[in-house]
Amino acid sequence: MNDVARLAGVSQKTVSRVVNNERYVSAEVREKVLRAARELGFRPNTAARALTTGRFQRIGVVSLGTAMYGPASLLVALERATRAAGFSFMVANTLEGQPDSIAQAASWLLEQGVDGVIISEPIDEGHQVRLDTEIPILTIGESHGLSSDHVTSLGGVNFAAARKATDHLLDLGHECVWHAAGPRKEWVARERVEGWRAALLDRGIEPPPPVEGDWTPASGHAAARELAQNPEVTAVFSANDEMAIGLISALREAGRRVPGDVSVVGIDDIPAAAYLVPALTTIRQDFEADANYVLEALFRQLPGAPATAPGRSGGGGIDRPLIVRESTAPPARRG
Repeated sequence: MNDVARLAGVSQKTVSRVVNNERYVSAEVREKVLRAARELGFRPNTAARALTTGRFQRIGVVSLGTAMYGPASLLVALERATRAAGFSFMVANTLEGQPDSIAQAASWLLEQGVDGVIISEPIDEGHQVRLDTEIPILTIGESHGLSSDHVTSLGGVNFAAARKATDHLLDLGHECVWHAAGPRKEWVARERVEGWRAALLDRGIEPPPPVEGDWTPASGHAAARELAQNPEVTAVFSANDEMAIGLISALREAGRRVPGDVSVVGIDDIPAAAYLVPALTTIRQDFEADANYVLEALFRQLPGAPATAPGRSGGGGIDRPLIVRESTAPPARRG
């Protein structure tokens, strides 16, 4: 660092501020330091820095370890935003059906050395999970069952998205909206159920029992086989786009036209959504905005961390736009 400071013509403290991505360094000076570092082949030694500062410049993420579009896209966005903020990134995947999987994954991250932990897809493990640590832990979604003095939850976005999808179908004139839900143990699925239920209750409509799936097209297909037997079903809100794909396929097999007989809305706006037949109406997720929002919330709890994550801040006002395509329409006239 002294060599970099000498070549850049700045103080060693200025180099330290640049390396640690701190404020109070002009863009011109920052570029001068980075240019000198590249010329000398300098890379910060994170282990040495941690011994000196007590910080690792590393964020840990507890993930479901799935290749499904939503969780995988969020994980990629979190890695990009974390790296852009000058932090490294470490992932621990939970294991399906393993007791205390969240606590074990978080404990492993703490053992490796992280400054904060993000739990990207909180799961209800059926009992209280105690995380004993002084570092901040942030959950994306509700954190019922997680116990720590340092846990913060960012919830409400999935509730609002589900409500918007349901309201769209009701505004088209459907008397009721059925729901193909995600796994009830996952808080994101529960939030979407509650948003759907609230939209119906606000209009005096008694919510029918949701049909539970597991986010896959196969589970959406199974849900539609059940729903297709009910002639009252004219609109279905699917907890994600992949389940909606299975729904549309099974409805077609049962002789129910989409949207002629049944309208379908999903969530995610996966790349294939616009090219399905019919093209899928869906709620578009903005994973880059989510990642920046999450990191900003976490950084507010880290001494000396960047004031904001790079890029656009979603804040509490992250919006999920409704993308209207061909899979929704007013209900067909009866009689």
